Amino acid sequence: MHTWVPALLSVAAALMIAGGTVMRQRSSYASGAIARGWWLGAAIAICGFGAQVVALGLGSILLVQPIVVLAILFALPMEAWADHRWPLRVEWVWGAVLVACVTVFLVISRPEPSQRRPDEVLVAATVGAVIAVVLCCVVAAERSNRHYKALLYGVAAGTLFGVSALLVKAVAVRLVHDLEHALRYPELYLFVLVGVAAIIAQQRAFGAGELQTSFPALTVMELAVSMALGVVLLGENLTVSVPTALFLGVVLAVMVRAVLELTRLAAVRAEEIAQRSHGPGSGAMRG
Repeated sequence: MHTWVPALLSVAAALMIAGGTVMRQRSSYASGAIARGWWLGAAIAICGFGAQVVALGLGSILLVQPIVVLAILFALPMEAWADHRWPLRVEWVWGAVLVACVTVFLVISRPEPSQRRPDEVLVAATVGAVIAVVLCCVVAAERSNRHYKALLYGVAAGTLFGVSALLVKAVAVRLVHDLEHALRYPELYLFVLVGVAAIIAQQRAFGAGELQTSFPALTVMELAVSMALGVVLLGENLTVSVPTALFLGVVLAVMVRAVLELTRLAAVRAEEIAQRSHGPGSGAMRG
């Protein structure tokens, strides 16, 4: 129950998030405005987020977040179909590496949800400290050139999305175990605040125009921050030996590399599509 149900929900979430993202991107590029396809893609992505929320309520962050990252892989055939092409060989290679790493990590680690309820004061202090770090990134980004602006805003957005995953887990636990009084707890309102800030930082990162810089930073930071907070604040851990833990560390490093490569390839394609849509005489591209 605590493994297969959240795992299946996470896969469903990754599929819907990938499909919704591709639909929004292609609709925007095709029409130049928010059209019907964009709203349909947004609705599908929201359903995917709902499935992720339920998965986090039932399972471990260490289980759910690595699976949700597979949305990057699921987007490959969807993007290829939308572009009327076959995925590149390098995309399939890194996709296979990502699937292998996620499978090995989950099979060996077998993460279980923690019974510890997140302490409200500790969660608030952590969110406050993270926001302070993010503000430093924002200040530095506004004083930097285009490349570092995209990088720093990507780091900020990914960090905030990682915190959002922790808060979603906390809210989901409240909804599952204490639905009647869920609105009394601060995690819900912290999630709204952090989620809005994350979306704003994401748009600033994409607005810098260097998706190949901001997108990988955002994706990797979200995964790393959410998993780290799950261990530190929720007490989630892996019951493995030290050598096995070191091996899993290597697997996670390779997983991050695969994510970086796939997001870089996706970002390059997105900029190429944007360049074509703006025409050969257009100036700077937007993310």
